[in-house]
Amino acid sequence: MASWLEKYPPRRFSELALDESTLETIERVSLQANPPHLLISGPPGSGKTATWNLIVRQVLGPAWRSTTHVLQAKDLVKSAGAMAAFESFLRPGGKDSSDTLASRTSLDAFDSTFSRVSEEDVAPAGHESERGSQNSVHISRIIVIEDADYLGHKRQPLLRRMMEATSQTSRFIFTAQTPSRMIDALRSRMQHLRLTAVPRKRIEARLMELCEAEGVQAVRGILGDIAHISEGNLRKAIFTTEVLALRDLLGERANLHRLLTMISTNEVQRMIEAALRGQVVDWRWEKEGYKNVRKLKGALGIYDDIISQQSLEAEDVVEQAHQVLTGGRLNLPEEQLNAALGAIADCDVRLRRSSQGRIQIEQMLHAFAAIRQQ
Repeated sequence: MASWLEKYPPRRFSELALDESTLETIERVSLQANPPHLLISGPPGSGKTATWNLIVRQVLGPAWRSTTHVLQAKDLVKSAGAMAAFESFLRPGGKDSSDTLASRTSLDAFDSTFSRVSEEDVAPAGHESERGSQNSVHISRIIVIEDADYLGHKRQPLLRRMMEATSQTSRFIFTAQTPSRMIDALRSRMQHLRLTAVPRKRIEARLMELCEAEGVQAVRGILGDIAHISEGNLRKAIFTTEVLALRDLLGERANLHRLLTMISTNEVQRMIEAALRGQVVDWRWEKEGYKNVRKLKGALGIYDDIISQQSLEAEDVVEQAHQVLTGGRLNLPEEQLNAALGAIADCDVRLRRSSQGRIQIEQMLHAFAAIRQQ
């Protein structure tokens, strides 16, 4: 069964959950006689994938799926043979071949009559792009690199050279959450489309449309709650609503809290597992914009994420830690399980006497780390 995200994708530019100025720019770029290479950036769930899908459909016409090539750059991270896989994608004929994916042409780029158009397949702009005019460029195919901020500095120069030398009839589209990770030489050759987080009211309106299309009744207020906890991520909001609808849980607002509690239990389990490995306080450097930022990871970092993202209190975390241990999800030896339950009980007592919940949780996590070392 197809998910709601697959069943109800945007089919027109006007259906994208973006502001008017951004929609106008996207439509203007798609209808240009000589469209540019594009970089589409934005936070998770802001519509990057939906945007490039519509742009590609408008530029290439009805046969866009046969001449669109997608690479997930995140899949290359820390994988064996990543560079070879990357080069084989761009050079299907082999590493030493002069034939590149960007230099290949397609008959569909010159005559759209080669492709059949279904009644449901409409051009996102409301009409097909004009092809064959004197000033237009025959775009043969489009190469999409998703999560391009994970390409690294070794692969990006190869793309830059290919964009310059062999892309007369092809175009590149990149998506990224952190465009600053891409080299300047690559970014300077693209038009940048910046998407922002989807407003809460826009998310709620979209959820109401989907529920109506599916014939699902939602209790008053629950869709607004989902929009609130999604924090501008439309994809997350749709997925959460679909999960609740499939379980027939949209009739009570408390069911959303129960679902979030179930999700947070998984995070608490990750926190305990990290502590048992001795990774209570683990600092790491991460790239944030143009700066390297030192961030807290490990068990205590997971705890901070749980508190900030899921609006839980220290007492809630202790309760869920108890559920994880007594539910047998960690499969600990009896002696270690008893010691861990004792550490939770001690923490629970201290929390009743202290207003500094984080300090008590940290002490409990260090107790978990000591249990594993015994």
